Amino acid sequence: MWRHIASNAVTFLILALFLLGGVIIWGRGQYDAPGPLSQAICLQVERGSNMRAVGDNLAEQGAVRSASIFRLGSKYEEKTNDLKFGSYLIEPEASMKEIVDTVTRGGASTCGTEVVYRIGINRISTQVRELDPATSRFVERAEFTPGVDEVPEVYTQTKAQADTRYRIAMAEGVTSWQVVEALKSIDLLEGSVDAVPAEGTLAPDSYEVRQGQDRTTVLAAMQASQEQRLAEAWEARDPGLPIETPEEMLILASIIEKETGVPEERRQVASVFINRLNQGMRLQTDPTVIYGITKGEGILGRGLRRSELRAETPYNTYVIPALPPTPIANPGLASLMAAAQPVEEKYVFFVADGTGGHAFAVTLEEHNRNVAAWRVIEAERGAAAAGNASTGGD
Repeated sequence: MWRHIASNAVTFLILALFLLGGVIIWGRGQYDAPGPLSQAICLQVERGSNMRAVGDNLAEQGAVRSASIFRLGSKYEEKTNDLKFGSYLIEPEASMKEIVDTVTRGGASTCGTEVVYRIGINRISTQVRELDPATSRFVERAEFTPGVDEVPEVYTQTKAQADTRYRIAMAEGVTSWQVVEALKSIDLLEGSVDAVPAEGTLAPDSYEVRQGQDRTTVLAAMQASQEQRLAEAWEARDPGLPIETPEEMLILASIIEKETGVPEERRQVASVFINRLNQGMRLQTDPTVIYGITKGEGILGRGLRRSELRAETPYNTYVIPALPPTPIANPGLASLMAAAQPVEEKYVFFVADGTGGHAFAVTLEEHNRNVAAWRVIEAERGAAAAGNASTGGD
């Protein structure tokens, strides 16, 4: 009898282990399988939360089939205690494993609300925007100019949220003085800036920042990035360029940056200046003359005078037969690479063509025709503007 009971007990134990193994395999399959989410969501993990609360939240939003499997799976992977607070974009059909990886990886939030401090050539602005998970596009909630416009309440509220992201977006072609002035206006940052970094040494890019970060730390990151970019461009430069040092390449890249806003033209503009340097011609570029007047501190706001084009200054490339002594702005990577690898053309002239780009020429005769065409466009635009002014516009 006891032998019979023992035999049955062993049988039941084997059966129970078999069923348990099946449940574990099934659960693991559910944990790894694509989830039921049909549309992306923004998952907010509050500070001090836990995997149980996150799992319940996901289940309520239809992102996981079982909050229990989500919690047990994270425990099995030993990630229960690795939960990071923030806002996370959960993609459609994300598995529980993928979601656990997302919320335990750390780093910046991937959705929710962010504040972007934009440093542009003509203005500085602060933008509050929020990611729409359904479209993966940001929706603007407010925009204002620091020190000019009234600070909107949504900005103050957004700064009070623990998971808000902050970025500084520095445009290509801004000057170092403009960057420093912009950083001074950003109330998120702390610390003073004792000196404006050398012109051209800051990399235009988007930088993640945090509340209380020191301004000099931000500038140091910009300088480190530009130093690396310049080194890469110098290493990749074409042989035989009339550029002797990385610093000269940086100067040329800054001129290219200021001469065209059309990305596809950068290497063509570079070829004009390279050909002129090779032939001993003056660069004759207005942006250098303007920089000699403003020193990069603001916008000139008017046309150049004849006297300014004739004045003998270090930055007047209508007079000096070489590059100016320093960069005239902070060039982006594309302009650095254009200076390093210009197109192989014989262009030595270019002028605006009315489309936002330029007409390039090899001979002076061809250039004069392009200039004449541009003058006609200018006259037509002037007449149209005068007509609109006299009639009060449309």
